[in-house]
Amino acid sequence: MSTADNIVLRAKDIVKTYGGTRALKGVNFDVHRGKVTTLFGENGAGKSTLMKILSGVETPTTGAIELEGEVVEFASSVEARERRISIIHQELSLAPNLNVRDNIFMGREIRNAVGIDFAEEERQTRELMTGLEESIDPLTLVADLRLGQQQIVEIARAISIDARILIMDEPTSALSATEVEVLFTVIRDLTSKGVSIVYISHHLEEALEISDYAVVLRDGSITATAPASEIDLEWIVRQMVGENFDLGSPPSGYDFGDVALSIENVSVADVENPERSIVDGLSLDVRAGEIVCIYGLMGAGRTELLEAVAGRVRITGGRVLKNGKDISRLSLAQRIANGLALVPEDRQRDGLVQTMSVGTNLSLASIGTFVRGLFLSSAKEKGLIQDLIRDVHVKTASGEAPIGSLSGGNQQKVVIGKMLATNPDVILLDEPSRGIDVGAKAEVFRLLAERAAAGLAVVYSTSEVNECLSIAHRIVVMSRGRISAEFTSDISKEEIMAASGEAVVA
Repeated sequence: MSTADNIVLRAKDIVKTYGGTRALKGVNFDVHRGKVTTLFGENGAGKSTLMKILSGVETPTTGAIELEGEVVEFASSVEARERRISIIHQELSLAPNLNVRDNIFMGREIRNAVGIDFAEEERQTRELMTGLEESIDPLTLVADLRLGQQQIVEIARAISIDARILIMDEPTSALSATEVEVLFTVIRDLTSKGVSIVYISHHLEEALEISDYAVVLRDGSITATAPASEIDLEWIVRQMVGENFDLGSPPSGYDFGDVALSIENVSVADVENPERSIVDGLSLDVRAGEIVCIYGLMGAGRTELLEAVAGRVRITGGRVLKNGKDISRLSLAQRIANGLALVPEDRQRDGLVQTMSVGTNLSLASIGTFVRGLFLSSAKEKGLIQDLIRDVHVKTASGEAPIGSLSGGNQQKVVIGKMLATNPDVILLDEPSRGIDVGAKAEVFRLLAERAAAGLAVVYSTSEVNECLSIAHRIVVMSRGRISAEFTSDISKEEIMAASGEAVVA
């Protein structure tokens, strides 16, 4: 079979313009039959725009799409699905008020003589979950699932349409290492049956593992293509950003201050099983100027711990002290007013208001400082917004731009900037690099290191072991709701992973 015969879909000279901005600049992109073609690039490079065009969500300004040699035009994602092209979006598109079964079959319900065949939909949903090695009940509300489980439902929905081309835009951003391995097994099974996969991920090593072909997109243009067998991680980073970024090192040259945050014997009940503690009698002190990384597998209790400290969920035992003051009974807003800020894991759902501008999102948490009687000081607010855009390096045309116009990395910087605007002396960040590229990740960690050097106590959680060895002064490993080990930054990745209960493959 010739190379041309192996191309199932071809994008030719694709240009996409939004106003005066050219998001894609004459892109040529091939999808290989029964192979994984991975698209690498920084946030804002145009990856998601290209994928939206291939899946019918957007239409190109100019250019053409060929499917099996035939020029096609998709007016909607429904038309693309009818041609068996499915996409898993970077930001989840599930209906939280519906159950898992209804989300998977929404818009393409299975019908029998008397109406919707709910029993058959439920059976197929269970079958999909079994294939993904998940024990999620089809009748569970999506709102009751943790983020990683919601990602599994999104994947199951895309797989269920019997796609010949499956586009995966950041499919593993909320998955544990075990869930990623299951997904890779599913991908290999699909490609063995002739399904073509287009894969996007900021987890570069992980993506390289599953790839057959690599394509790098930079500033709206393809800069390099190669078989995955002929390249390495350094090649990808060099093609993406022009230099080999690292995530920094722990800031030095100063002494830590007093204990800023004290977590004393804190327990948090498991939502799904209130008799069980997802955080179990955990204690931890963090000093002013110190950066502490909390590492653990999915389900270790990292998110629940940070949300309990911030006041988003109730603690069932122990207490939280801020600068020696017990804040355990304070509300989320009261804790923010007392200098404790949280950057949540899910920026779309919990960190941003999608209908607001970049500037309004930045100033939202500190809006009270601009109010004088019944009036809002717009000049003072505008000044703060301009300062934040500069200080946290948000790439935006202006503060008036819609938040949805920003890349994932810049949206994350907005969420961080919003919380920094409250002038905290303790900041908690839950998976701060989720869904952002290596360049944006370096910028985020550089910002946190700068603020720590100025006295901010920083606690961030991660499921990426490499991030533990970047800016953290101290690494705390969680397993089954407890601290299983503590390390300084001169520890190995293997030792960190072993302490978490994660298998280390030689």
